[in-house]
Amino acid sequence: MSKSSYWRGLKTGNPDHSDVLILGVPFDGAVSNARGAAEAPGRLRELSIKTPPVSEQGLDLRELVICDQGNVTVDPDWNRYYNQVEQRAAELMAKEKNLLFLGGDHSVTIPLGKAFAEHYFSETVGMIHLDAHCDLMDIYDGYHWSHACPQRRFLEHENASPDKLVMVGIRNYEAEELTFLKDNPAITVIGARQCYLQDHKLTMEQIYKAMRGVGAVYLSIDIDVLDPAFAPGTGTPEAGGLSTREVIEMTREIVINLPVKAVDLVEVAPPIDHSNITSWSALKIIYEIFSAIKHPEQ
Repeated sequence: MSKSSYWRGLKTGNPDHSDVLILGVPFDGAVSNARGAAEAPGRLRELSIKTPPVSEQGLDLRELVICDQGNVTVDPDWNRYYNQVEQRAAELMAKEKNLLFLGGDHSVTIPLGKAFAEHYFSETVGMIHLDAHCDLMDIYDGYHWSHACPQRRFLEHENASPDKLVMVGIRNYEAEELTFLKDNPAITVIGARQCYLQDHKLTMEQIYKAMRGVGAVYLSIDIDVLDPAFAPGTGTPEAGGLSTREVIEMTREIVINLPVKAVDLVEVAPPIDHSNITSWSALKIIYEIFSAIKHPEQ
């Protein structure tokens, strides 16, 4: 199947005249458990061929114009590769379009987040992090660049601050992260159990409150925010997660109501994904984000 067949039915255009720019970052060298996320950008594109350009509400998406920029070719030199990812992301951010990054493990958020913070240097930036894990480790498995570290690295940027970091769906903590959270009480943590016990509207109100005054929001979606029943094909699954329904509603409302400039979706691992369940869940989330961009009034 030719690349032109990807994203079935959606209009394709050049980067300067598109609504959404897509970039794949097929890297999974920073995982601490099962690998395979490097194959996700390719698998999501392949499955998109079978996905009608219509939202779940029956909204036509055929007038949405996308430009898929392909992948940042993986370089075995970790530091050099991240510099390439950062540079490529910065080039796309300069076009001031809606950005969708397809990981890859969650470490790719480190160079993507750096490019984001530097591009919006004159703004207060916010990070909304949907994940089972906090990813607040300083060093993990001997690396500052582990997939357990992206939120810690994001907070190191001058225009990022703990009170503009929201974590949703959390249900696993390292001891070091608990200490960090205790020392940084301004971070908003809405755990998976809290999401389950409280009303959805209250969860959204907590997110919106934390994002007040933010000029640019980065939305990072680790597919393991979903319960393994909905997303078994991921490197570090955690029981007790959110449902696909909850995450679709949450992401749609975030994109519509907040100044989201970039989204990444990471940690889908096709080699361990039975019947593409996880990839299909990821695609559903992606297409509903497309719907929120094209039809924000709905």
